[in-house]
Amino acid sequence: MSEHQTAVREDSFQPAIYRGLAGKVVLDTGAASGIGRAMAEGFARHGCRLMLLDINESALAKAREDLMEAHPGLDVETVVASVTDEQQVERAVGMTRERFGQVDIHLGNAGIAMNKPTLELAGDEWRRAIDIDLNGAFYSSRAVARVMVETGSGGVILNTASMWAMAHSKRRVAYCAAKAGVVSMTKSLAVEWAPYGIRVNAVCPGYTDTTLMQTLDKQGKVSLKSLAERTPLGRLGTPEEMTEVALFLASSSAAFVTGHALVADGGWIADDF
Repeated sequence: MSEHQTAVREDSFQPAIYRGLAGKVVLDTGAASGIGRAMAEGFARHGCRLMLLDINESALAKAREDLMEAHPGLDVETVVASVTDEQQVERAVGMTRERFGQVDIHLGNAGIAMNKPTLELAGDEWRRAIDIDLNGAFYSSRAVARVMVETGSGGVILNTASMWAMAHSKRRVAYCAAKAGVVSMTKSLAVEWAPYGIRVNAVCPGYTDTTLMQTLDKQGKVSLKSLAERTPLGRLGTPEEMTEVALFLASSSAAFVTGHALVADGGWIADDF
């Protein structure tokens, strides 16, 4: 595929506008960078009120500053917390409710990668991947759902999983297991919480062109060129494209969608090899 063909495909992306999101209260974990940061921008563009959560205090402050500059009048607060700590998560959700009165949408973006030969994978590394990627998603989903049930407002919970939740890969056993757990948990919670008017879905990105991926490419740990060539659409996804998936699932346009894992991977899984 030529560079021109790739550019045409990238330029064809157009963000949508979803009515009904303005004024919604959004709690976004992992909001300081990557897909979480892009989602914060997308929901800010729709006039949502934001609580941004991350463990990186300086990056979190910069994200808030940038959002307020881009969207004058935006109502946005931050909280420094680790999703692996139940008490910190409960405190953050409580702060969100105290500040905004409720929580309408939860974006569970906090997570890490874990790419290592299984025979070399230490127990601490396994537990860290499971603790952040799976347990963190559970703690925040449960805490947010408790508020939604108490207020009787219902709402939307979106957990960011991965295409690797649906597939398999060598050297990624901890990551695949954790993200598959996120999808399974999402489906279970969707059924359990449907009577409360809570929709629970998962966003499953493929390889996405984030700052982290660019850094790994420069370090020689991944090859963005090879990943793009392996992807049927011939390129990596963008954080903005993953944000569009979340915006759709959070909007009333997806009012009958729950318990679903929406894969945006450029055809990677479909091209099973």
